[in-house]
Amino acid sequence: MARRRALLTIRDLHVSVAEKEVVHGLSLDMREGEVHAIMGPNGSGKSTLVHALMGHPSYAVTAGSIVFNGKNLLTMEPHERARAGLFLAFQYPREIKGVSLREFLFSASRAQMSARAPERKKISPIKFKAFLEEKMKLLALDPSFLERSVNEGFSGGEKKKAEVLQLHILEPRLALLDETDSGLDLDALKLVAKSMQILRSRREAGRPPFTALLVTHYARILDYLTPDFVHVMMKGEIVESGGFSLARQLEKHGYRRYGAAGRS
Repeated sequence: MARRRALLTIRDLHVSVAEKEVVHGLSLDMREGEVHAIMGPNGSGKSTLVHALMGHPSYAVTAGSIVFNGKNLLTMEPHERARAGLFLAFQYPREIKGVSLREFLFSASRAQMSARAPERKKISPIKFKAFLEEKMKLLALDPSFLERSVNEGFSGGEKKKAEVLQLHILEPRLALLDETDSGLDLDALKLVAKSMQILRSRREAGRPPFTALLVTHYARILDYLTPDFVHVMMKGEIVESGGFSLARQLEKHGYRRYGAAGRS
């Protein structure tokens, strides 16, 4: 089997928030088509890591390097990272009043495709609507949501489903999933994980394989979206890496053997 191409290479990364270092010398390698889960207690730096990767201005990279798809990520603005195929699903998705979900996804899709695949023919609004409604069925979202302002009046679970819907529409090279499972009941969790598994099993020429860095506290989503690698993050560092069995150990025994319980 051919060795999958390197997609993300992080070396000795240091990240500070409000001049306090939160991530201390973290290194990580990801290849196309892999799903990596990062687990750890509150305050361990998991969300800081993914926000720094996306270029959030409140998270300052003070040392280290990040190469994404062969490019120096640290020289790119957040919108350039998005156009290059990086996507962040927020733990707490924001509302965007006055912009319908349909308009938002259509504009975002066109911007992404024009940047990453300019040779592809632009989809018409009518065909896009039909395509969008088909994807919404995977997440049991009512088509009426398309005409509502982005996330306005949505329940917590509906906001998370709308974020995952963006994954299906935008087809990023790397999805950064910041506690996508939080706030979901079991049925919604299964729907979300199943829809991501559909992305993962897709094998179409010209479309990027599903690659994700998933931040989570719990192993339950990993029952439905089995990761290739599980990393334990404590006090801003990855202290252990392994397979799915590591997530099971963490679920059973917690983080006591790493010498800290993390901040609440």
